[in-house]
Amino acid sequence: MAMQAGTEAHQRMLDVVEAMKHQDGALLPILHGIQDEFGYVPAESVPVIADALNLSRADVHGVITFYHDYRSAPAGRHVLKICRAEACQAMGGEAMAERAEDLLGIKFHQTAADNSVTLEPTYCLGLCACAPAAQLDGQLIGRLDEERLREIVSEVRL
Repeated sequence: MAMQAGTEAHQRMLDVVEAMKHQDGALLPILHGIQDEFGYVPAESVPVIADALNLSRADVHGVITFYHDYRSAPAGRHVLKICRAEACQAMGGEAMAERAEDLLGIKFHQTAADNSVTLEPTYCLGLCACAPAAQLDGQLIGRLDEERLREIVSEVRL
């Protein structure tokens, strides 16, 4: 979605930046605001944010690409996050992650061709005692196993 200056989408982006640019440490809140507004951080927002905060475009781009929660493209209708932290790995999370990739036919940071689901890694959902853990559309899932993973894949493919 290329945003032309003066379009409604461009104006929405400017509104988010304007509302937050005077906060201390405004970059992260602005990026969250942009992603909340559009579902991702469009490339067209980088120069606008950089100009508003007197940062380089490289600085803004670096923050976007450093943090796993920011997307540079729209996510699928569903977002499945699989915990990749040590506690989950110790409890079979690596096998669940590989199985999720196989069942969905995509790798981490990819969206299915039918736009049904985006698969993302996450690094600790706070469910270490219930490892391995996942999150589907914001809903936490503990003790992820093959059966529950198959149910999730069926749900997101509807």
